[in-house]
Formats: sequence, C-alpha cells, structure tokens
Amino acid sequence: MDLKSLENEALGLSSQERAQLAFDLIESLESLSPTEIEQLWTQEALRRGEQIDARAVALTSSEDVSAKAHALLR
Repeated sequence: MDLKSLENEALGLSSQERAQLAFDLIESLESLSPTEIEQLWTQEALRRGEQIDARAVALTSSEDVSAKAHALLR
C-alpha cells in the first residue's frame, strides 16, 4: 500500500480512531535511535532545500519571523 492510499484510508476513520492513530504514530517516533533521527532530519533538510531551489516555497527573513513572534508574545 502506498502512502497516499494509507492516508486516504486513515482519513476515513472516526475522529477518535484518527486521534489514537496520530498518538500511536507520534509515540513511535520517540523510540528512534539518534542515527535514525539524524537521517530523518537530513532527509527533511534536503527536501526543504529542493523546495527552495525550485522556488516552490516563499522565504521569510529572520527579522520578519522575529517581529511576528514578538508581536504574538505581547
């Protein structure tokens, strides 16, 4: 079963079943080894880099992010 099919099937569950599935999936990530975690972060960094290179995402300056964060905390 591919990821999209699995996602579609999961979305067909009741809200209580989806919540339990989400909890179980998140909990399963806590048992990853440091090497597995590093591999996942590397894959994510590469994916995001590809999005930036393809101009598929808009970039936000650190100054804008900081200003928005400060505004939310006030």
